[in-house]
Amino acid sequence: MLAIDTSNMDFLELGKRLRETEEDTVLRGCLGQRFIAAGMKRRKLEIHGIPGNALGAYLDGADIEVFGNAQDAVGDTMNAGSIVIHGSIGDTAGYAMRGGEIYVEGDAGYRAGIHMKEYHEHLPVLVIGGKAGSFLGEYQAGGMIIVLGLHTDGPIVSNYPCTGMHGGKLFLRSDCKDILFPDQVTARPASAEDLKEIEPYLRQYCVHFGGDYASLIGSPFTVVTPDSRNPYRQMYVAN
Repeated sequence: MLAIDTSNMDFLELGKRLRETEEDTVLRGCLGQRFIAAGMKRRKLEIHGIPGNALGAYLDGADIEVFGNAQDAVGDTMNAGSIVIHGSIGDTAGYAMRGGEIYVEGDAGYRAGIHMKEYHEHLPVLVIGGKAGSFLGEYQAGGMIIVLGLHTDGPIVSNYPCTGMHGGKLFLRSDCKDILFPDQVTARPASAEDLKEIEPYLRQYCVHFGGDYASLIGSPFTVVTPDSRNPYRQMYVAN
């Protein structure tokens, strides 16, 4: 793999270097450079350090693996590919995500999965290994969010989850007795059929970060879906 030392590069120079090659690439010394791999296709990118905002924005098929934390807007409007974070992430991960998969070993900040959507065979999936901040799945229109609540104490998600949700599914590895959901969604214990939907993503999480798949799938999960009486549906979905 091509190796690039990014320690003295700004985001413009780094973006130019990445556009000049189609080789699989390792970035070392990364520290806050924005827009890394924006729109990238069919490549592998390994990042050591902390990438800045909008990592993998509009990603279109590349596979990114980060050995460290990442900042806000990971996978903003991504179409395809994968992003794997060996750490935690900032706010608005998966904003308007339309396809592909994001796996986070640790925690996510506010508004993860906001405006996620799906189209035909494209199913965006966001898996958070730790806990999520407030407004998880805000205005979610499609796709799947899975929060595992590992390595953390207290509630698996903070305030106002699923506000304005009108599509997709949210899975929480919890009985959610301490979580207040809005009236426009239905939260219920996940059935065996529900768990089949998330099985491949739990297995993949364990491939990336280790862990006991049997213990994960054997835990109680809550699945949250939009209520059919949802007042937001008419605003966003054609009849």
